[in-house]
Amino acid sequence: MILADEAATMAAGALLAAQVRPGDVITLSGPLGAGKTSFARGFLAALGHDGEVPSPSFSIVQPYEHLNPPVWHADLYRIEEEGELDELGLDDLADAVLLVEWPEQAGRWDHALAIVIDPDAETGRRRLTVSAPPSWKERCPFQ
Repeated sequence: MILADEAATMAAGALLAAQVRPGDVITLSGPLGAGKTSFARGFLAALGHDGEVPSPSFSIVQPYEHLNPPVWHADLYRIEEEGELDELGLDDLADAVLLVEWPEQAGRWDHALAIVIDPDAETGRRRLTVSAPPSWKERCPFQ
């Protein structure tokens, strides 16, 4: 799927938000500036969040407990060792959705809906590629 700009990236996030269930894990991969946080902003807004959505690069995890379902937005860019993840409690979120930027830092979540966003520096467009596990096959909007 080709995304023309940031607005289209946010719209893709909103489209996915309509399909989530508690316990879902969604990973967002791509280089710096690809649009991972823009995707997350559209996703969170579609679930009813009307405030700021900062990149959790420094806080690592930003919970949005007021949403239904609750969402934990994690950015693992600064994680250096997988053991650091154990302290975050990200594996015990059965009642929430986990949205993970930079999942490569963790080596977990093989059951996740894996989204890769690749920007084209010349056109400003982004290519969205999805790998859906069996639990997502019927509800993934990007097929």
